[in-house]
Amino acid sequence: MAENRRKPKNANVEPEAGGRQFVIALARGLRVLQAYSVGDDVLTNLELAKRTGLPKPTISRLTHTLSRLGYLAQDTNVAGYRLQPHILTLGYPVLARLGARQIIRPMLQEIATAEGVTAAIATRDGLHMIFVERLRAPSIAALEQDVGTRVPIATTAIGRAYLAAMPQAARTSLLEEIRISGLPEWWPQIRAGVEREMARFEHKAYCFGGDWNAELNGVAVPLALSNQLLVSIACHGPRVRLSETRLEAIGARLKSIVHGLEKMPLGEL
Repeated sequence: MAENRRKPKNANVEPEAGGRQFVIALARGLRVLQAYSVGDDVLTNLELAKRTGLPKPTISRLTHTLSRLGYLAQDTNVAGYRLQPHILTLGYPVLARLGARQIIRPMLQEIATAEGVTAAIATRDGLHMIFVERLRAPSIAALEQDVGTRVPIATTAIGRAYLAAMPQAARTSLLEEIRISGLPEWWPQIRAGVEREMARFEHKAYCFGGDWNAELNGVAVPLALSNQLLVSIACHGPRVRLSETRLEAIGARLKSIVHGLEKMPLGEL
């Protein structure tokens, strides 16, 4: 109970009641690795404790263990830890067999190049979407969000397309999780955006974003693979260059990709 009182309000909730088969120590170790975000270099044990909601003594034991296993490396200059390349071994077996990703990639690259936008494939990771593929037009200098980056489900085009393809009961349950995870005053605006895009999906079969980053907008469509994995494919770019008419045209191109892929036995991402 003492640990629960020390957790910040929006910390990840640890499923202590996950049953006798649930390994809490393993879950905590994974939470430490997940605490690192794009742009992070070294994080101290105190910073990791704040991000995970775990007690600092627990974090100290976990970072020591993860460093001995090669997933973290200690930086003695700032008394913190940075991720090691060895962590890529956790995701490589998944990326190495991404059959659908390899088929979709050139199709998205064609749209990205023609429209001067960034394209992506993502699937759900908790209350977020995680990119498994990112492509850009040659005119775009670099990707701000690369493979492995997570973005919110409820306020992005790529997340809303995923929501639109979920069964109603599952979508309602997920939205309730999102509601209780954030600040109450944000929810009415988030809910309004989701409802607007669910209605758009009913008529157009694609969703717009625009509520996560004021400078960006995008359009996305869902794709259900034959192994029951649901993903979204999307394009986005600067809001000033993407009028609603242009987003609709890109959305139509994304829909055509999905219609073609639905005839193929794409069992793996």
